[in-house]
Amino acid sequence: QVQLVESGGGLVQAGGSLRLSCAASGSIFSRITMGWFRQAPGKRREPVATISPTGGIKYADSVKGRFTVSRDDAKDTVTLQMNSLKPEDTAVYYCWGTPAYWGQGTQVTVSS
Repeated sequence: QVQLVESGGGLVQAGGSLRLSCAASGSIFSRITMGWFRQAPGKRREPVATISPTGGIKYADSVKGRFTVSRDDAKDTVTLQMNSLKPEDTAVYYCWGTPAYWGQGTQVTVSS
């Protein structure tokens, strides 16, 4: 079993940066793919970035070049560094672990 707790959301102006962190409990963290999803009001939850146990990374096209995902298996944490934020990045961001572990979500709001 894995429990995920996010932190680091908030309000930022367009062009600014935020760093989201996800702390995981559970002995299987280092063996599973982790990542971040987001859900904007009225929209479906969508993947933002994922990172495999071997370091393989995938990004949504909309965040490539602006967001960076990383993991620290020694600390059981996964991080999303978000730069050059845009108003369309506004959403609730969820930490995720395969197959279906979810955090409670953290709000990110980008003002124009």
